[in-house]
Amino acid sequence: MTFGAGEAIDLVDWRRQVFRLYEQIRASADPRAAWELWCATRDRLYREHPQSPVPVAERAGFPGCSYFEYDPEARVLGRVEPYERAHEDVVSSLGPAFPFSRVGTVRFAVGDELSLALLWNEGYGGGVFVSFQDTTSGQETYPAARYLLDTVKGSDLGTSDGRLVLDFNFAYNPSCAYDSSWACPLAPREGRLSVAIRAGERTPLRSQ
Repeated sequence: MTFGAGEAIDLVDWRRQVFRLYEQIRASADPRAAWELWCATRDRLYREHPQSPVPVAERAGFPGCSYFEYDPEARVLGRVEPYERAHEDVVSSLGPAFPFSRVGTVRFAVGDELSLALLWNEGYGGGVFVSFQDTTSGQETYPAARYLLDTVKGSDLGTSDGRLVLDFNFAYNPSCAYDSSWACPLAPREGRLSVAIRAGERTPLRSQ
């Protein structure tokens, strides 16, 4: 697939819109209203934007992303604990690994006390990355991973009182959930939760 000036400008516009969306989310005093904006904006981008991960032939009939009902209990604050920085390759949906470093552990409670690896993207642009699997993976949700934070691409819910905002209502599928030709980093070993997170994006719907 060629990548020319037109595609480059489209990609810049996609990222600009995603960054703007998360700016609005962080600025909102109403998490549920921010989530509703997030859902509506993502559905529009996935259906209409040239850089949508939905294959071109499926966009016109795209039914929208599939979400669990909003759950206010799925919004928590995570305490970041330092971790002696260590290189950690994260397997991709196409096989070759992406280079990351483990820089911390984020601890939080969603029913149970849980933790996830806090990774730093060693590739383009850097950035914090948190992905996970849970017991819904492969049943109600995409099997390989859902993303919670990927700051290099704009998905950043901010901090509060020095802790990371972790809102699982905003957990979303990697692009490879919609088109297997995308190469996406998946969940690391330390990203596997032993509970069901029924918040955020579900297994993608398909065009009829």
